[in-house]
Amino acid sequence: MQIRVGYELTYQCPQPTPMILTLNVHFTRVSDLVTPDHIVSRPTVPMQGYRDGFGNWCSRIVAPAGDTTLATDAIINDSGLPDAEAPSAMQHAVEDLPPETLLFLLGSRYCETDLLSDTAWRLFGRTAPGWPRVKAICDYVHDHLTFGYEHARVTRTANDAFNERLGVCRDFTHLAITLCRCMNIPARYCTGYLGDIGVPAAPEPMDFSAWFEAYLDGGWHVFDPRNNIPRIGRVLIAVGRDAADVPISNTFGANVLTGFKVWADEVTAPSGS
Repeated sequence: MQIRVGYELTYQCPQPTPMILTLNVHFTRVSDLVTPDHIVSRPTVPMQGYRDGFGNWCSRIVAPAGDTTLATDAIINDSGLPDAEAPSAMQHAVEDLPPETLLFLLGSRYCETDLLSDTAWRLFGRTAPGWPRVKAICDYVHDHLTFGYEHARVTRTANDAFNERLGVCRDFTHLAITLCRCMNIPARYCTGYLGDIGVPAAPEPMDFSAWFEAYLDGGWHVFDPRNNIPRIGRVLIAVGRDAADVPISNTFGANVLTGFKVWADEVTAPSGS
C-alpha cells in the first residue's frame, strides 16, 4: 500500500529566529519514499541539514520576522501489515547489552527512573522477563492513564503522568519507557506519522504520534501503550531518549505556532483502475 504523509506548520516570529527542525522521515524508511519529503518554506529561506547524535535528519533555518510556513507532502510505500509482534522475544542481561543500547536504560528529561524504580519493581517484578514484561507494562499504562488532547502539557513527566493518571500519547510513551528502563529493558522514544488506517477515524484533527521501541532479543521492537494494539501504517521520523530529543522544532526565540496540520492517509487507487 501507499500512504500520503505531510504537514503544514506556520510560525509567527517577531524577529529573525533560528530554528532546528526534525521533520523528515527516518533514514530507515527513506528507501520507501515514492516522492521525497523535502521541507518547503514560505517565504523561501536557506536550509542546512545534518544528522544528530541519534542519526535523525535535522534541518536548520532562520525564520524571518512575520509568518513562516513549513510544509511537505510525500508518498511512501508501506507493507500494509500491522506492527510485528514477537511474544517469545527474550530480555538481555544488562552486561550482555550492546553498548549503543545502554543510553536507553538511563533516566532522561521526561523519564525519571529514580522516582519510579520502586514502583516498577513492585508492579512488574514477578512478570516474565522479555516481551511479556513489556506487554504487561503497556497494558498497565494503557489502563492507568486517561487519554485526552485537553490534557496536553509540555512539562508533564513520566512521574507526573503516573500520579495525575492522564495525558496524551507522549505521556503514555514516557511512562512506559520509564517503567521499562527501571526493569533493565532499553527503551527509546519514537515520533512519526500514524494515521487512522485500519481503524475507525478519530474525530480530532491529526497530530504527530509518539510510541516507543524496546530492545529485546537482539533488536528494537515497536510498542504503543496509547493504542495498545498493532497498528498499520506507522512511519517513523525520529528516535531519542524522550520527547526533548526529538521535538518537531527547537526555536531559539519568541514565536507562536499559528497553523498546524498533519496528515497520513492511505492512497486509494482511482476508480476503474
